[in-house]
Amino acid sequence: MSLRHALAAAALLFTIQPAHANRDLFVVDTVGSPASLDPHVQWDPDSYFVYRNVFDNLVTRDATGKIIPQIATSWTYQSDTVVILKLRTDVVFHDGSKLTPEDVVFSIKRVTDPAFKSPQLSQYDSIIGAEVVGPDSVKLTTKVPYPVLLAQLTKLSVVPKAVVEKVGNEAFNAAPVGSGPYKLTNFTRGVRTELAAQPGYWRGAAPFARVEFRPVPDESTRLANLRSGRSDITRILLTDDADALKGDAQLRVLWTPVERVAMLALNGLTGPMKERKVREAVAYAIDRDLIVEALLKGYGKAVDEMMPAANFGYIAGLPGFKYDPARAKALLKEAGVAPGTKITFPTAPSFDQRVVQAIHQMLADVGLDAQIQMVDIGTYLRLRQGRPEEAGDVSFFRWSCGCQDADGVLFPLYHSSSQWSKTNLPALDAAIVAGRNTLDEAARLASYKTALTLIHDDVQGVPLYQDVMMFAARKEVKWQPTPNEAFFLMDMTWTP
Repeated sequence: MSLRHALAAAALLFTIQPAHANRDLFVVDTVGSPASLDPHVQWDPDSYFVYRNVFDNLVTRDATGKIIPQIATSWTYQSDTVVILKLRTDVVFHDGSKLTPEDVVFSIKRVTDPAFKSPQLSQYDSIIGAEVVGPDSVKLTTKVPYPVLLAQLTKLSVVPKAVVEKVGNEAFNAAPVGSGPYKLTNFTRGVRTELAAQPGYWRGAAPFARVEFRPVPDESTRLANLRSGRSDITRILLTDDADALKGDAQLRVLWTPVERVAMLALNGLTGPMKERKVREAVAYAIDRDLIVEALLKGYGKAVDEMMPAANFGYIAGLPGFKYDPARAKALLKEAGVAPGTKITFPTAPSFDQRVVQAIHQMLADVGLDAQIQMVDIGTYLRLRQGRPEEAGDVSFFRWSCGCQDADGVLFPLYHSSSQWSKTNLPALDAAIVAGRNTLDEAARLASYKTALTLIHDDVQGVPLYQDVMMFAARKEVKWQPTPNEAFFLMDMTWTP
């Protein structure tokens, strides 16, 4: 090697330092770039991973799933529809301003304002009143008794009223100001999101001085970055990769079953899926057991409902659709659907494309030509929330409310008023509303049994499997994922 080449190689070694060698910098490779950093307008994991470390929530969950204080230190019900939240008085936003009850009220009114069009609206639209009732207290009023209120508030981040009103929603999304353990220092869409530890954070010092989130859509590249030390932790979508990494002494696979359920969403409002027999044919066309066995390899578990057994409202013994391609073909023929009929099938890189391709082939096997439309996750979610004709005829979908309750699944996905819903069944609407508007657990269970039975009988979707959250990390990273899919940097650290 010439001296010139040797010097160039040495310079490269000094300029490309493995991330794990720098204990001040923690690098996270994500599947995609955050679609939004405003906590009230996001609904995708890549955004969630970032912004939950920039903002504090009213309440949160511990590793066991128990609801515990965060900004709200305690809560007291004055009646079935009125709750008083006591707030911390020592929390400061990243711009130096103090977090006040006015900020809490503003945040609640913002996310519940229909004109704001938050994709999270259905999670909070039972709240009809929020007002300051003391220097450290806020009163929330719901239109009817709402048993899932605190569970939903675990996801409600507090934003600074003065900053949002001064800069506007668009500018706030580009440069958000929170009160969390990390503050945003740079956001270059598609390249990186940079955070820095916030000095004096009320919960204590953050574990890493700086954090970078880097979008890397290709999984093999994410794993190569991890092996070389260019990143410290990354998301894994493919079970084959998780198995392959188990023998790597430098890395660890971190995974857990989660509340999220994978499903095939069916558009019951327009196109071929408007006909029940066509939806039923699709249900019989999908071999869930094969997907779980061949692709998930024990990491997932087949389900017959749109939520796992851990959710309140789950009904044991609800029948599922067994794989029966002959019956699927017969139903399509009865519905007048000719072999080779095209249907739209939007998807995004954040989903396991092996599953998408398997579903595509199963649909083809019964005579449906699913036209896969690959878009980024932000576009995909906008389409799913959009007009029926934009949402696709079928789409592979993964849903979690983070609340461990049927209301957070059934209302947004199947109540006709929800922007996510592509369903319009008055009886189903009535059952869902009845389940969310009483504190009587027995009555709620009865309502959800009715709702889940209607969803099954009218084939408003095809539940596939309980999902898992998988990560690969350098062995120096100490962390364990939890079923609520939280990615809190405060829960992570370097091993001694």
